[in-house]
Amino acid sequence: QVQLVESGGGLVQAGASLKLSCAASGRTLSSYSMGWFRQAPGKEREFVAAISWSGGTIYYADSVKGRFTISRDNAKSTVYLQMNSLKPEDTAVYYCAAGLVPATSGPLYRYWGQGTQVTVSS
Repeated sequence: QVQLVESGGGLVQAGASLKLSCAASGRTLSSYSMGWFRQAPGKEREFVAAISWSGGTIYYADSVKGRFTISRDNAKSTVYLQMNSLKPEDTAVYYCAAGLVPATSGPLYRYWGQGTQVTVSS
């Protein structure tokens, strides 16, 4: 069993940066791949980024590539999402997830956090 808690969201202006954190706990925590997803009001949940348990495999959605960076610190049981050059279209609730592979598809993740709100104003 894995439990995930996101933090770091907030209201910022376009062009600003935010760093999201996802604290994880549970058995064999370091063996899980981690992903970030987001869901804007009235829209489907979409993939943002994923990282393997070792950090050797990383994927990004085209919409965030070059602006966002996913990383993890297994000693702290935490995965991060550094978000730079934020745009209004990045506004969404951001969720972290844990699974056996660094997938780009939500159904392949077993555990999910409750989400943290990110709002980017013009």
